[in-house]
Amino acid sequence: MMAALQTQGLVKRYGALLVTDSVSLDIARGELHAVIGPNGAGKTTLINQLSGELPADEGTVRFEGHDITALPVHERAQRGLLRSYQITSIFEDFSVLENAAVAALGARGRAMGFWQPMLGDARSRDAAEEALAAAGLLSRAQVLAGELGYGERRQLELAMALAAKPKFLLLDEPMAGMSVQESAAVIDLLKGLKGRYTILLVEHDMDAVFALADRISVLVYGRVMFTGTPDEIRHHPEVRAVYLGEEAV
Repeated sequence: MMAALQTQGLVKRYGALLVTDSVSLDIARGELHAVIGPNGAGKTTLINQLSGELPADEGTVRFEGHDITALPVHERAQRGLLRSYQITSIFEDFSVLENAAVAALGARGRAMGFWQPMLGDARSRDAAEEALAAAGLLSRAQVLAGELGYGERRQLELAMALAAKPKFLLLDEPMAGMSVQESAAVIDLLKGLKGRYTILLVEHDMDAVFALADRISVLVYGRVMFTGTPDEIRHHPEVRAVYLGEEAV
């Protein structure tokens, strides 16, 4: 089966500093693939290269069989490759539903006319409500976004990404700064999305990673040390020595 996303020899340099070093990944459709590694391993740089925010100095990125290495962020997003915050700028004076509807409109290339009610587009409203339901926020649809707590704001960011009808989600530490209870809610949410979307997750919460991931790639000094199932990662001696037991950033 064709991979949803594939990188081959991906490199990013800053002068003499090699931040991503010949990174090759192969992520299957419907897979939740986690990338872990110690502080400074190159995880955020990698996700920036996949989203198009950073150009690759060497190597290729293929999405659904097509070479997208040279494509900018917005063209990758139009193809369905979305990083959650790419389309999220929460409007605090808008309701939760209106925020999701704005994301749905934007994904369809529609701009709001000053004469058109924000929720007047039926397709965008339906997409917004479906996304809020998937993100566990439908009961909060009429609440102003500015009144949401931190955890619910992160859920709204994810809902806005879902409203754009992605094929592939890039999630960079979605549980950062959350309480134990908020993290548990997001883990349950992501479990519900597994299989419906292909997801690459960068996350420092190892309990979340082991609960969610189908496979895990360990990034150390910009290189993929090992890719395997959660059980294989847990029992890999080099991974345990280099990473497990440390707190990632």
